[in-house]
Amino acid sequence: MSKVIGIDISKQTFDVSFLEENKWKHQVFENQKKDFVRFMKLVKADDWVVMEASGSYYLPIADFLHSKGVKVCVENPLVIKRYSQTMLYRAKTDKKDARTIAEYGARYDLKQWQPESKTALKIRQLYTRVQMLGKQIHQDKGQLESFESSGSLDKLLEKEIKKNIAHCEKSKIKLEFEIEKLAKEEYGATMEKLETIPGIGRKTSIMLSLITDNFKKFESSKQLIAYIGFSPRIYQSGTSVKGKGHICKMGKSQVRKLLYVCSFSAKFWNKTCREMYARLNEVGKPERVIKIAIANKLLKQAFAIGKYGRIYEKEYC
Repeated sequence: MSKVIGIDISKQTFDVSFLEENKWKHQVFENQKKDFVRFMKLVKADDWVVMEASGSYYLPIADFLHSKGVKVCVENPLVIKRYSQTMLYRAKTDKKDARTIAEYGARYDLKQWQPESKTALKIRQLYTRVQMLGKQIHQDKGQLESFESSGSLDKLLEKEIKKNIAHCEKSKIKLEFEIEKLAKEEYGATMEKLETIPGIGRKTSIMLSLITDNFKKFESSKQLIAYIGFSPRIYQSGTSVKGKGHICKMGKSQVRKLLYVCSFSAKFWNKTCREMYARLNEVGKPERVIKIAIANKLLKQAFAIGKYGRIYEKEYC
């Protein structure tokens, strides 16, 4: 009989929990290949192994298990956290977390994890570094401005901060060039089609191609919208509680920001978005709400074009 094995993974170790013969069993292994082989002795042909996407710590064991033909599910940590809360669990230990993950896996339908290509993984890492450099540049510029406003900035310190800003900006440009080069090799044809949409630029086309695995990961635009975090969330109960609607921000904040910026130009140059802007503006919707609606529309257009290999048609119905 198949079983579900829950793994709570950290940098150095991973805890394993599973139900066998009506008894919960628990073991601890080191997060390295020799113990991956030891762990495989517990796994049978039809078993599921479920773990959280904990930083990058899960990748080595997930890759190893996938290469051995094991059914692996990598779940969003927030989903496991919410499940734990609904079960009113109060203990928080590695052993308990592994068991909670196993319980979750036994209750719900699981989606089999597929590893990303090496190029996609490299692009993700480079993009994370670019974001870090952007934050560093912003902080250094803010600090320099603060020191200058005091009227007594030390020349040596000024030189050091400016040197660091220049170095970070140079590194950022170099990495962005490498990201674009790799993305063209991996998703070139899809990116070209996405960029025919008025409002969608190079950075957005790269990120959409990356997070969707070249639009193979999702079967509908609704799934993609929910994944990124543009789905509307309604707050209403009975006749007395009618809160403001919001978007559900449990997705990819980087892509949301890119699409929100894209909406600025799309409201002028994208025919469908321009008509949407006029319609919503006429009924008094706030500017921010309209731009989120436009970003949502851009996402639907991008999905249709990326999924089915079309190019943008201005008069398409």
